[in-house]
Parts: sequence; structure tokens; C-alpha cells
Amino acid sequence: MAHAGQVVSPAQLKQELWGDVHVTADSVPKCMSSLRARLEPDECIRTVYKRGYRFTARIKRQSAAPAEKLLRLVILPFAARFSVPEYLGPAIAEETIVRLTRARRPAVAVLARDSAFNLALQGLTAQQIGKELKADLVLTGTLQAFSSHYRLRAEMIRVEDGVQIWVEDLLAAQDRIGALEEELMLRLACRLSIGVPGDRSQLLGADNAGFEISAVATDLAEDDRVSLQREAYETFQRGHHEWQTLHRHRMQDGLQHLLRAIDLDPSLISARIDLAHLCVTQSFYGFMPPAVAADHVRRAAESVPDLPHRAGALLPALGWISFHFDRDLQAAARAFALSAHLPHDPWITRERAMFALSRHRFAEAIAQLRAAIHLDPFSPWLQNRLAWALHLDGQAAASVEQIRKSLALFPHHEGTGLYGPAILAFNGETERGRELAEEVALRLPHFDLAIAAHAYTLACAERQDEARTILERLQWLSRERYLLNSFLPAVYVALGDLDAALAELRVSNEARCPWFFQMLADPRLKPLQGRLEFEQMRGILTAMEAEAAQDAQPEG
Repeated sequence: MAHAGQVVSPAQLKQELWGDVHVTADSVPKCMSSLRARLEPDECIRTVYKRGYRFTARIKRQSAAPAEKLLRLVILPFAARFSVPEYLGPAIAEETIVRLTRARRPAVAVLARDSAFNLALQGLTAQQIGKELKADLVLTGTLQAFSSHYRLRAEMIRVEDGVQIWVEDLLAAQDRIGALEEELMLRLACRLSIGVPGDRSQLLGADNAGFEISAVATDLAEDDRVSLQREAYETFQRGHHEWQTLHRHRMQDGLQHLLRAIDLDPSLISARIDLAHLCVTQSFYGFMPPAVAADHVRRAAESVPDLPHRAGALLPALGWISFHFDRDLQAAARAFALSAHLPHDPWITRERAMFALSRHRFAEAIAQLRAAIHLDPFSPWLQNRLAWALHLDGQAAASVEQIRKSLALFPHHEGTGLYGPAILAFNGETERGRELAEEVALRLPHFDLAIAAHAYTLACAERQDEARTILERLQWLSRERYLLNSFLPAVYVALGDLDAALAELRVSNEARCPWFFQMLADPRLKPLQGRLEFEQMRGILTAMEAEAAQDAQPEG
């Protein structure tokens, strides 16, 4: 559109989109096909033979004053001192991120939560984290517990020189955490709006360094309803923290906390959104059967009137269920389209990327992940999922390079331990993949996907007896509980047992496994191509796409 009416070459587009990053030759055509499908009329982008593309629709330009660049703010999890619940410091920080991000007229650009929290876990100082993320300011602090109150000491640090430009001391009764969050937001609103519009000297100048205000949260009149709402919110906070650990038993505890919060306060939309993302994530990890996850997500969505406006963040989870469990691509695409305006969020972006991967729209998924990494560069799952997307797209060298990067940045993350062994062993680095898989399987004995990855590396290393022993153990486990078997077909292919691989795919299809369609594109399963049953399975997605396209056509 910036060059409307002019021919733009594929090389120009490739440079603008990906820079010096290597992409396949069909990346630009795939993007153009995807873009045309979303524009009306679709012929507004014309192909110019052997030259490139031309945007032919009429462009109406509106003049506007350039917007002032917002200061970049990193908010770190508040450190919890003795007797403070583990979840409380991160919960208050996350709530602050959410509120500042959703402000109608934001005073700052709040940087991604995942990168900030991950760097904090690595032990970097506030100033170091700010420099890594190219921020202007960092909000950090500590939370202390007294006999009946919590004290939050929040401080704003200027990244350039590490100067503490202001401090706030906040107190709130231990049963009124919401009041502590409200008071922090009031103080931030005051601090961030100091000075005349456009004048940021009060934030970046040194005159106010060390200036401190103490504040006590105001007592509020209570009744039974307010008390229940307060309990519901604090229960929600505990659930929010527990389920994001991605550990099986803690995620189950998080589920119970969220259900309890909704029971106490049915109007708590945040708990319903969290519940939906939790169930989809548990389904990804194999901690919850797809049928149970689908039921929870539907219940959460059905209870919210005017869903797109009141709980739009729930739509990607609902779209995911529509696609994988109901096999209704049109409903799924509608849900993702209605939520397309939502900004990057760890769970929303994950569901968007997985949706594109499951539809075998690899260039689209790779573009989504790279755009999210630009905003959230130290997010482990984004970096790992990009390696997996490149693997599915057949970009072997790029996938190996990306997983090596993830190993260097996040050597102990679950995603690195899942995708790393599969990609490395498939591309000849069998021993390194086996060592990584073995370490993860020992550290996370309840993570079935990692155990399957370990079996795959053993099969690639021609240690077939050990691989079969793991498979037998998983088969016994499947008699006692739900087992996510999506990565098992690759193990059987590596063992040369193609019939067993097809049998596992059959079970995965019947269970509506969330990895099923991606497995059909996995290069590790290439020996199955041409087999009648495998091609019939691949035809399921083709039929869904055709049906959705047919339904989308206007009548007459």
C-alpha cells in the first residue's frame, strides 16, 4: 500500500518482511495467497509476470500528526519476602501489566511479560533486564508481610544510568490485596501523568530522584457480596500463578482454584479466560483429555453474554476447540478472526500459531512467531515453537539453528526439552538429542511427550530395545490414565514399524488429539506417505478446508 500502483518485487517484499533471515522461495507467494484471501476484493493485488506484485485499489491517505513515541517500561515480578505467598508478587506485577496495557490512552509502552519474568528468573538486575529489552524504565519492588498487613515497596529505575527516580510505599490489609493493586495503579497513574502533555522531564530527569511517598490503602465498606468477590479474586490469582508453572499437579491445583473463583463470583471474566487457556494448554501437554478440555472451554464461553466484546481473549481457545475437537473449520476461523485485533499475549499467540501450524500454513505461523519474538525476545516457548514450525515446513537447517539458539538461551525449559531432541535426532545429532531427552525425561517423569521424545532419540541411535521398553511403559500407563500419544508414531517409524505408527495415528485421530494434524506434516513421518490410511488421514484436513471455503462463498 505504501507503493500503491507500483510493481513491488518479491526480493523487496522478502527484505522488508524477513531482512537477512533465510526463508524458502515460496514464502512470498504463500503470504500473498493468504493476504488475498483476507482482502475484498481479492483482485486488488495483481501479479505482474516475472516482475512482482502491484496493489491496484484506490488509497485514501489521511494526514495526521506523528504520534509521540512512548517510553518503554518493563515491570518485573515483585520479590516476595518471608511469609508472603509465592504467587502474590508475580500476580500484582501481572495485574499492573494488564491494566497499563489496556489503558485507553497509555502513558507508557509496557514490554512483554514473558521476557521480563524469564530474565528476572535468571538473576539479572533490574537495570540489566532493562538494557536487554531496550527499555527506558523498570518498575520493580519487594513485598513484605506483617502481622495483619502487606507492604509493597515499588521503585522506578531509569535504565540509562540505573538511577532510582522514585519510590512508593504501599500498605494494605492481608485480606485486601485488591486494594493494594488499586493503590499501586493510582500511584502509577499519578507518576506517569506528571508534567504537561509531551513533557517527560519529570520521568527521565534527575531532579526527582529518590522522591518518596508513603500511602495506605483506604478501607472500603464491606458486605457479604464484596467479601465473596474479594475471596474470588484472590483465589483466581492463586490459580493464575499455579497453572502457568506447566507442571501437571500444579496445573490441576490451578484448575481447581479457577473453578472455585468462578463459583464464588460468576462475573469474574478473567477467571473464565484463564480457565479456557489452561484447558487448551493442558490438552497440548497431555494433562487433560481433549473431550474434557472442550467441555470446560464451552462452559466458560457459554456463560459470558456478548462474548466478543466482554471476553474476546477467550475466543482463540474456543476457536481451537472448534477446529480440533469439533472439526468445524469455519467456526474456528470465525473465532480467530473476531479476536484478530487482540495484541500479543502468551496464550493467545500460542493458540494462533498452533492453529496456523495445524492447517499447514507454515509461512503464516512462522511470520506470526517472528513478529511475537520481536515484541517478546526472551520468551522460551516462542523461540522453541519457531524451531518446531521451521521443522514442519521442511527447513531443516533453519530449524536446527533455531533450536540451538533456544538451547543456549533456555537449556532447562520444557519446550526446549520437547522439540530439541526431535529436531536434533532427526537431523543427525542423535547423541546430543538423546542426552537432552534423557535429562528432561528424568526431570519431568509425568511429561509424556518428553518421554516419547526420549524413545525417539533411542530409536534413532539404534538402541531399539531401550526404545521399546519405554513404549511398553507408556502403553501400560495408557490403561490407567489419559496418554497423549502424538509423538509415538515417529518412534515407531524410526523403529521401522509402520503399521504400529499408523495405529497410533488412528488413536490420535479418534481422541481428537491437538497435535494430530501437525503430526501429518512432520517430516519424521515421511515413510508413511503413500500408504492409503495415511493419505486418508491427510484428506481430513483437505476436506475441512474445502467445506469451509464452500460455506464462505456467498449464495447465488
